[in-house]
Amino acid sequence: MAGHASPEGNGIVTGINVTPLVDITLVLLIIFIVTARIVVAPALPVDLPKAATSEEMQVVLSVVVPPTGTVLVNGTPAPEDGAFVARARDAVARDPDVRAVIHADGATAHRRVVHALDLLREAGVAHIAFGTLPEEAPGR
Repeated sequence: MAGHASPEGNGIVTGINVTPLVDITLVLLIIFIVTARIVVAPALPVDLPKAATSEEMQVVLSVVVPPTGTVLVNGTPAPEDGAFVARARDAVARDPDVRAVIHADGATAHRRVVHALDLLREAGVAHIAFGTLPEEAPGR
C-alpha cells in the first residue's frame, strides 16, 4: 500500500492509499460469490419428498430386503431376480412415475440392498427411496 511521508523527513507515514486494498477485497469477494455456488451444490442428487396439496395418490412399489431369505415386492415373494424385475417393470408400465421404497433393517447386508437397487434401475424405476423396518418389540 502506498503512502507518503511527512515533510519533516522523519519517515512517519501520515496517509495511506487504500485503493489497492479495496481492489483486492472486491476481487476476493467476487471469487467467493462465484465459488459459493459450487460449494453449496449437493454432491449427491437426493430425491426429497414434496408437500402434496392435491388429491393425487402416489403409487409406491414396496421392496422389503430381509437379512436372509426372499425379497418381497409389494408383499409377495420374488424368489429370483427375474420375478423381481418383472414386477418392477409392471409397476413402471402402470405408472412411469412410480416411486420404489427399499425397506431393510440394520442386519441386512449392504450387498443385498445394492443388488435390489440395481434391479430396480434395470427395470426402469427412476425414483427410489430408502426406508427401515421397525424394531421388533422385546416380547415378540
